Amino acid sequence: MAGKQQTHYEIDMCNGLILSKMLRFSIPLMCSSVLQLLFNAADIVVVGRWAGDNSLAAVGSNTALIGLLTNLFVGLAVGANTLAAKYYGARDRDALHRVVHTSILLSIISGLVLTVVGVFGARTILIWMQTPENVLDLATLYLRIYFLGMTATMVYNFGAALLRAEGDTQRPLYFLSLAGVVNIVLNLFFVIVCKLDVAGVAIATVISQCISASLVLRCMVKDTGPLHLDLKKMRLHPQAMRQILRIGLPAGFQGILFSLSNVVIQSSVNTFGEVIMAGNSAAANIEQFVYVSMNAMYQATISFTSQNYGAGNYHRIRKIMIRAQGCVLVVGLVLGNAATLAGRVLLSIYTTSPPVIEAGLVRMGIVCTTYALCGMMDVMVGGLRGIGYSIMPMLVSLVGACGLRLLWIATIFQLPQFHTIQTIYWSYPISWAITFGVHVICFLWAMKKVKRQLLPEGAPAPVEVPPTLEEETVSE
Repeated sequence: MAGKQQTHYEIDMCNGLILSKMLRFSIPLMCSSVLQLLFNAADIVVVGRWAGDNSLAAVGSNTALIGLLTNLFVGLAVGANTLAAKYYGARDRDALHRVVHTSILLSIISGLVLTVVGVFGARTILIWMQTPENVLDLATLYLRIYFLGMTATMVYNFGAALLRAEGDTQRPLYFLSLAGVVNIVLNLFFVIVCKLDVAGVAIATVISQCISASLVLRCMVKDTGPLHLDLKKMRLHPQAMRQILRIGLPAGFQGILFSLSNVVIQSSVNTFGEVIMAGNSAAANIEQFVYVSMNAMYQATISFTSQNYGAGNYHRIRKIMIRAQGCVLVVGLVLGNAATLAGRVLLSIYTTSPPVIEAGLVRMGIVCTTYALCGMMDVMVGGLRGIGYSIMPMLVSLVGACGLRLLWIATIFQLPQFHTIQTIYWSYPISWAITFGVHVICFLWAMKKVKRQLLPEGAPAPVEVPPTLEEETVSE
């Protein structure tokens, strides 16, 4: 690994300037996430305009369920990314080889498990979720076809996570862009020309997922570096498997429980009627674009921290956290407040109803303007996971971000003078701020342990490689 020539897709996270490299890492990832949201929105627009309200409801009713079922396995991809970045930074090629081959096989197994659950349990789960009878058949059909492509989805997620371990966020962006364009074209063809309704949207999604997965696999198979994948050598290495599960399972469970807590909050929102519900949904959809932009900094924090932890660069880890917090604060404040200022225009894309637009503006005025707190909280979680702590941030996030909101709904919201939609919305920034503060304390405590591990008492601090002449021209 030491003698391997670096490609222009890779980023040396252990030496040189930090800020410029974090931006180079996170901007393609940010674009990937935004594109994914746009492609998903295109699915809804196509089926809504050319297939009817029942078809639109059938596709929309599956969104939360798909997220709930996939969160656990997406968390495992976080574990794969963290571990791969650690060994990449430590220049441990053998350990990285085991992580790569374990991760890809694990992604295939995860996808097959989800396919079985989705195909055979679709109707039962949708009935449990009280899906209306008039959309149940269409929703079941969509879900079953969608989950047939879940293996491809998991392969792409794990493969992209492994590529991020070496700083490569550009090629996953290219792959996703191509697959997304194909998805939109096939949506239009299957729904308008072939009249396949929700089945057409689902088939188009599956095909696009297979394209992105095959491109990621091809990329890794042809790679001549430490992330090279030999399909014949795929197996579940016990040690690598345990390490991925140790980091990934808490992340996955956290995502699942977050989804469940949001269901409870949504039920409180529903008590205010259809107008508030519609405004809340439209505003939340717009907020997703701000969230995924901030989440790119969370992903960058994990990869940069993990690599430097593996390389033993204690002092660099602290610098990474400071710069990541600065970046996510700027992204959150700028995008969150810009979205709020343009809220009336943005909400009008989703609805032409003035009362619904006003209801959406209420949420955006509270949640969107303070969204930077959520990003800062997530970056702290990324830093903790990057240095090997996964259960601690999971517990803090569950008690803080989930538990506090549920307590807020059960107590403050129940008081007559505070029984308003604004009270529900204020549960978000308040829980973010408190949870962020606790995460900061946990990170400082964890870094003391890392310092003792990486810098034994009396040992000199490692000498950091100075920036190259080209890097010095970039001001940090």
